[in-house]
Amino acid sequence: MKSMSQARAKKIKLLLFDVDGVLTDGKLFFFPAPAGAEQSTRAHAAQHADKAGYAIQSSSVIEAKGFHAHDGTAISLAKLGGLKTGLITKRISETVALRARDLKLEHCHQGIMDKLGALHEILKEEGLSANEAAFVGDDVIDLPVMRACGLSIAVANAREEVKDEAHFITDHKGGEGALRDAVEYILRAQGKLADVVEKYIASRKTQGLGARE
Repeated sequence: MKSMSQARAKKIKLLLFDVDGVLTDGKLFFFPAPAGAEQSTRAHAAQHADKAGYAIQSSSVIEAKGFHAHDGTAISLAKLGGLKTGLITKRISETVALRARDLKLEHCHQGIMDKLGALHEILKEEGLSANEAAFVGDDVIDLPVMRACGLSIAVANAREEVKDEAHFITDHKGGEGALRDAVEYILRAQGKLADVVEKYIASRKTQGLGARE
């Protein structure tokens, strides 16, 4: 099983993932919107008015999520390793849009009920086959897209039905570095991980950055 999943990982050029339960631990936090935030939150939801996913409708509440720095580093490593990255999520959140811009993800699809349809759109845009794509998920809504991808990855705290169909299960839980596990697994299978890590370290020295990301 391990050798088969490694063979699949060698072909991957595109890594896609869910947000809640993968980039985060799945918890959602709702806070009163500070002065001036109401208009921004409402505007972001309006931009996705044609989507079937879920968005906060109240102009007096904002949704917050916690992201792990190790996963931010994972995106940097993926880029250095030649992987395209992107998220597909049912929820619509300004916080997610901000994180996607921060990480410079190539693809950010929010408000998506049909994740499989979004996958096909992305593959067409990138000129890739499904065998060259991987998806990281945690719940049953992720199964259709996971089944279609060349490499399906479940986080450690995924539902059992999802783990049963995954080619690889991360050591860490969602929101605790699971995406980093996925990226390292793919790059290691492709024989790139050691070189990519050294490139990443060198880039931090050149830029004089002290933070992980």
